[in-house]
Amino acid sequence: MMGFQAAPAQLFYDFSLEEHVPTDHLLRRIDRHLDLDSIRVQLQPYYSSTGRPSIDPELMMRMLIIGYSMGIRSERRLCEEVHLNLAYRWFCRLGLDGKVPNHSSFSKNRHGRFRQSDILRHLFETVVERCLAQGLVGAEGFAVDASLIAADANKQRSVSGAEWKTDEVKDGASRSVQEYLAVLDDAAFGAASPVTPKFISPSDPAAQWTGAHKGHAFFAYATNYLIDTDHGVILDVEATRAIRQAEVGASRTMIDRTEDRFGLKPNYLVADSAYGSADNLAWLVKEKEIAPHIPVFDKSTRTDGTFSRADFTWDGENDRYLCPAGKELKQFHRTYVTPRSGITSEGTRLYRTRKSDCDACDLKKRCCPNAPMRKVPRDLNEDARDVARAIAGTPDYERSRHRRKKVEMLFAHLKRILRMARLRLRGPCGARDEFLLAATAQNLRRLAKLRPPRHLAAAGAAH
Repeated sequence: MMGFQAAPAQLFYDFSLEEHVPTDHLLRRIDRHLDLDSIRVQLQPYYSSTGRPSIDPELMMRMLIIGYSMGIRSERRLCEEVHLNLAYRWFCRLGLDGKVPNHSSFSKNRHGRFRQSDILRHLFETVVERCLAQGLVGAEGFAVDASLIAADANKQRSVSGAEWKTDEVKDGASRSVQEYLAVLDDAAFGAASPVTPKFISPSDPAAQWTGAHKGHAFFAYATNYLIDTDHGVILDVEATRAIRQAEVGASRTMIDRTEDRFGLKPNYLVADSAYGSADNLAWLVKEKEIAPHIPVFDKSTRTDGTFSRADFTWDGENDRYLCPAGKELKQFHRTYVTPRSGITSEGTRLYRTRKSDCDACDLKKRCCPNAPMRKVPRDLNEDARDVARAIAGTPDYERSRHRRKKVEMLFAHLKRILRMARLRLRGPCGARDEFLLAATAQNLRRLAKLRPPRHLAAAGAAH
């Protein structure tokens, strides 16, 4: 016989929200690692001592964590989901009849006290400290990388970079434009490169027009991660323009900030060749004493069949190169009355053979067929590049290159699982807020997975 669902006739119910949230729910596992007691202390100076009570800042933080952990990109939809979902209500401590704040409250607090107090950076660092306390950070090796996230900007409404005049921007410009003007001297944005962008978006001028994905160009920001290679914990995150110079600068900022904030400095740093410039390798080797497990950014290899710089042997004691025929290449073959620095505008030193040696050499056609003598440039920081080259031939380097994939997996998780393929907020501050919240959510999910409650860990071990 077909059943029929009738409306229950009870007038009173005994309902426990605690019992209706599964013990293995992601938010339950996140909640045991989340400590928001310091949030109120950090925000207290930014609230008035009189007037009506505000929305609890801990409630807003918990809702934001839900949104970024569950891939809910809209704050309007987040409020709807928290209103309807029992697990979300439990995590936010709302009970069954707690009122969910209006979505506009997030925008008002974000542009006000949240940014003034840098509370999202504080929240992120609190979670990193929890990862440290749980033994998830070994600090032997770090990895750094950047990934492009599309900005909320439309190419069809952009203008040519040459037409954009910062001195013509009106005082009543939008918030994202004002933020762009505020970071013109910032190494991560305006001062990262003197090159004028091809296109600029009037709605978000700090976003970089880029074709780095070898497909259709688009406006983007770069999210930069510094991670520990043991468990893939994100130790720092930074928002920059989507260009190499800004990303390399961000890596230095994150390494310094991690050392200052947590007292952590790695034995080695893993990165791709974009971070293998001579200046950056010298900074790592000479200033920070960090072994660079990084491919050297080198354009000295020749493809025309003639000898490359690698075919010449460096003799550091005598400050010279030896060519394949055994002849020496020196900066100066005679003494000048006025000493010369020998440094070119590119920051290199040129080592030359004698013309007489090259004229009599049987290898001239394979060395310098179109020049009277061979010249070999050497960067001022070539010794740091040599350190990186020496490391590249070791088994430790191969292992670290494999562990570097963890940072790429985090970016894939960010875009596919957390659904951050495109930013929702505009301006440098908006990008920074989103990247901090996303990294916080990823670390919390990592804690929930690697440090589950004891009964769940025991059940997993039994299986």
